[in-house]
Amino acid sequence: MARVHATHAAPLLRFLLSLTRNERHTAEDLVQETMVRAWQHLDALPVEEENARRWLFTVARRIAIDAARMRQVRPAEVSLLEAIDLATEDQTTNNALANHSMQEAFTALTDSHRTILAELYLRGASADEAAARLGVPVGTVKSRAYYALRSLRSALDEAA
Repeated sequence: MARVHATHAAPLLRFLLSLTRNERHTAEDLVQETMVRAWQHLDALPVEEENARRWLFTVARRIAIDAARMRQVRPAEVSLLEAIDLATEDQTTNNALANHSMQEAFTALTDSHRTILAELYLRGASADEAAARLGVPVGTVKSRAYYALRSLRSALDEAA
């Protein structure tokens, strides 16, 4: 089998490259499959070199045809880079839609609710700091924040 591989692997690879439109990894897989078939049917492999080569090329061509048919039946394969690009585009669209919905919901809030949320979430102030800055009790800050978030959730649920 080592002699068969050494003698016929390179010509088989060139032949299969032409059948696979120079897809080297596919052609190499097909050469490997052809060699496995030759090993499995070593008794059917002709002894004479020229006849052995014809036999191997016939097997390789049939394997290539079977592989092409299987690719037609299966869904198209997507490379990892293409999948990442698709995921990024989809996420960008989703992020833009979410951002638009959030802006609309935030604009629909009352001024006092917008002010409280801006203090707590945009400026990062604590409830005590927001209360001191706005001149209202801490309880009022917490209450307004609760009702503002509830209003945002409800507006975003309606948008979805």
